[in-house]
Amino acid sequence: MENSRRFKILIADDDNISVILITNYLKSIDADFIIARNGEEALELFSQNIDIDLILMDIKMPKLNGLEATKQIKAKNPDVKIIAETAFAMVGDERKAFEAGCDAYITKPINGEKLSGMVKSMLGI
Repeated sequence: MENSRRFKILIADDDNISVILITNYLKSIDADFIIARNGEEALELFSQNIDIDLILMDIKMPKLNGLEATKQIKAKNPDVKIIAETAFAMVGDERKAFEAGCDAYITKPINGEKLSGMVKSMLGI
């Protein structure tokens, strides 16, 4: 069954290279990508685009970190799927991400196949 619906994916990441890699990894998915450079911008863009299907949330960002942004977004819409991403995986980070409301967790450098599979699974495609 072909999915004719176009998805909206918010990428919240302050690292340009990560944003480029993520969009390349997900190019097989029919989606519009919205880019936020920090947690505050992620909240603002989410408020302006309530039909966002999935968020890729970097944990370490300026102004407002990804965990706090996740908590605030989930308070507005508990159903939106959020994948936490981090380059500085420390013991307990994954637990903290899930406690903040993230639905999945991936470490950088991101494995493109793993990310693509995770996103497709969450989007039901």
